[in-house]
Amino acid sequence: MNFYTEYLWFNTKSHREYINITEKLEEILEKSRIREGIMLVSAMHITAGVYVNDAESGLIQDIDEWLETLAPFRTTYRHHRTGEMNGDAHLKSLLIHHEVILPITQGKLDLGPWQQVYYAEFDGQRRKRVIVKIMGE
Repeated sequence: MNFYTEYLWFNTKSHREYINITEKLEEILEKSRIREGIMLVSAMHITAGVYVNDAESGLIQDIDEWLETLAPFRTTYRHHRTGEMNGDAHLKSLLIHHEVILPITQGKLDLGPWQQVYYAEFDGQRRKRVIVKIMGE
């Protein structure tokens, strides 16, 4: 069993942003030289997430609106007593989740025909990272 680790760094321009990272993950996989196994992609911050879905701008807007409906920004979150005003970002991260595990087959990400991998930022405009850990042969 072989292991390969790399980090992606983000400093988004917007407070909330959705970044397609599929191409970067494919580049990392190629560097790893692992042909069969799995790739773990995990946001290392509690106000961000990683998910798999379609790369369609209307859907991305729908996801953003859905998350804002379920976990809207508001000043009354008890978390804000800590001095931070990002309670909604923590809740959005829980809904999206912080990581995905992707299959690797014959040296390629084994995704469905429309599947892409996204980094979702809910409390941006500061430096954050994602760990990419590949395990296999």
